[in-house]
Amino acid sequence: MRLKLLFFTLLFPVCIFGQSEFQIDNLKKKTVIPFKLINNLIFIPVSVNGEELTFLLDTGVEQTVLFSLDDNDELKLFEVEKLKLRGLGSKDAIDSYKSSKNKLKIGDLVDSNHEIYIILDQEFNFSSQVGIPVNGIIGYNFFKNHIVEINYDRKKIIVYDHDNKKIINRIKKFAKQEISVEEKKPYLITNIESDNQIVPSKLLIDTGNSDALWIFTNKTDKIKLPEKNISDYLGRGFSGNVYGKRGRMNSFEFGKKVFSFPLVTFPDSTSVKSVNFVPNRIGSVGSEVISRFTIIFDYLNDVIYSKPNSKVNDPFNFNMSGIEVEHAGLEWVKETTEDRTIQGIKVYTDSDQQKFQDNLKVRFTLKPIFKIASVRPNSEAEKAGLKVGDRILKINHQLAHGYTIEMINGLLKSEEGKTIEIEVERGNKTYKFKFQLKNII
Repeated sequence: MRLKLLFFTLLFPVCIFGQSEFQIDNLKKKTVIPFKLINNLIFIPVSVNGEELTFLLDTGVEQTVLFSLDDNDELKLFEVEKLKLRGLGSKDAIDSYKSSKNKLKIGDLVDSNHEIYIILDQEFNFSSQVGIPVNGIIGYNFFKNHIVEINYDRKKIIVYDHDNKKIINRIKKFAKQEISVEEKKPYLITNIESDNQIVPSKLLIDTGNSDALWIFTNKTDKIKLPEKNISDYLGRGFSGNVYGKRGRMNSFEFGKKVFSFPLVTFPDSTSVKSVNFVPNRIGSVGSEVISRFTIIFDYLNDVIYSKPNSKVNDPFNFNMSGIEVEHAGLEWVKETTEDRTIQGIKVYTDSDQQKFQDNLKVRFTLKPIFKIASVRPNSEAEKAGLKVGDRILKINHQLAHGYTIEMINGLLKSEEGKTIEIEVERGNKTYKFKFQLKNII
């Protein structure tokens, strides 16, 4: 994808200055927004100046960010100015733009004076990692003035006005926890058990982080890196790739539920050097934990409400293969299907072969292409011989285009001892590899 923007700067002075704010544009005082859940992340439909796009819903970002459009799309953005953005990653700040007075519509939520930050560096585009086109990220402005319920089981978000009586009665059935909204992001204080010591910990509530917990070891000396850990690629931030360690803690508490041996991620110091930390923050709680609840955010009253869902007792699994798979585009695939419009049972002999062929229909459909984006050093996949850039043709004897990114990730973290067979294309040659998933942390 490439970003194709039509910049339009107002030439006349504006006499009315409004504040960016979503309003519910109906009489029900609520709106329901369906979402896609991929790798624990929430993707919602957002209309930007009339253009239908898809955004990640991320409590861990202050501003709305746009970074990708389809090749044929054009988007008008108003009052554009250039600036720099910093965030997680090992590189310096990146060039970006800020645009004001844009109209955003999400369900019946409407904001006619919305600021958008535009990133032209396509290395930041993470559509290939989730398998769907993702155009941007929205955070604080979505949450700041309403009560927002996220139901992960039903894959629906319900946004309420504060005087809606239904939500007032509904929250009585949920566990209540105080938060603080600092620099437009929500934080909580909860307990982490490390080396048999209970450590009260201030964490960012981060729906845009697919992991369970992140701990910054340069911000605390009470939580130690576990002896059993692995080095890993953690993802991509505004300023580049993020690397670090993964291990397990004794326990962690969220929503009045204590989780045993959760996976914890420890980003390296280089990756977090540009992060602007609020006082006493030592990490983040991500969507691997949050998605185990129906959760209600109330920024105005500094509280969240949570209720366990069907996933609450699932184990904390990780990718035991050591490979990260990315979506590398689409290709036309020839498929043959039987024409079942003829009633009854047909028996064909050798002399009727042409008649049998006529009963088959050929069609071409677009199917995903998957490639290996990274290989963890000393992992089972590396030992087997898989390399970055390998195009995956088959997984466990099934054609790769029958999978989604989420299905592949689920398979690679499914169960210890499971055999994985992968057939790949490398340099116009085909190779087959075989290994077993091994739980090393």
